[in-house]
Amino acid sequence: MPELPDVAIYVERLRAFTVGKVLEDIRVASPFVLRSVDPPVAELRGRTVEAVDRIGKRIVLSLAGDLHGVIHLMIAGRLRWHAPRAKVPGRVGLAAFDFPHGALVFTEASKKKRASLHLVRGRAALAGFDRGGIDVFAATTEQVAEQLRAENHTIKRSLTDPTIIDGVGNAYSDEILHRARMSPFRQTRQMSDEEVARLHDAARAVLTEWIERSRAEVGDGFPDKVTAFRPEMAVHGKYGAPCPVCGDPVQRIVHAENEANYCATCQTGGKLLADRALSRLLRDSWPRSLDEMEQRKARSRAAARRSGAD
Repeated sequence: MPELPDVAIYVERLRAFTVGKVLEDIRVASPFVLRSVDPPVAELRGRTVEAVDRIGKRIVLSLAGDLHGVIHLMIAGRLRWHAPRAKVPGRVGLAAFDFPHGALVFTEASKKKRASLHLVRGRAALAGFDRGGIDVFAATTEQVAEQLRAENHTIKRSLTDPTIIDGVGNAYSDEILHRARMSPFRQTRQMSDEEVARLHDAARAVLTEWIERSRAEVGDGFPDKVTAFRPEMAVHGKYGAPCPVCGDPVQRIVHAENEANYCATCQTGGKLLADRALSRLLRDSWPRSLDEMEQRKARSRAAARRSGAD
């Protein structure tokens, strides 16, 4: 899923490409993508784009007459800039926004059709898309602490909950927690002021670094390789790879469709974490530390060698 750094770059480049330009047409290719009926598509045609902003992970194109298009990419949605009146791809194409100098094509590489487009009238209507999460750049550390401690969750869940933290998802939460040297299972109401400050500093630093990195990569163009898995990431998507800080293998917790990656040495004092289902399944067989895991692997290799010798 595109997260805050990706959405921020989309917004920056859309401002450069579309503000002050006339939206000639919106071609809706998928009946699933348009989730509103007022205003109709025809009412936005011929209007000038006045601003491009974001609300959490949503991208907002604001046009003359106080009309707005709200794009939510969800997991597999992407935006690409093509030549004027470019064809909308048949299998993954959702919609196209046509301008005199090019077409913004909205796609989704998933059969689940979660991505959406809402057309709304008036600034007040945009308020309904605000999930209430706090902006880590605008908030003070005290405000972050108050937001996190309002309810007791794991810090991993809180970072990925748009009603608590604005714009951070699974990928960058892994990176933030690694930078803060904090367990994904740390309970928010147990966090000290020092831990909150460390987390807040890590969040701002990680997100800023990735925004700047993406900005440099895109330059004057338009992003076309938005992904949650980047080779430069420290732990996200790096299960089994060496941690760039300590060199020990990156670990993972798998739950439903999500995978959390972490370094046991840097974040949990060497303790291996297990999700509830895995803990119940393995019970006492689950290794509690990296040392114990390595010992079991060594015993397994030794047993395999003995079996081969027999």
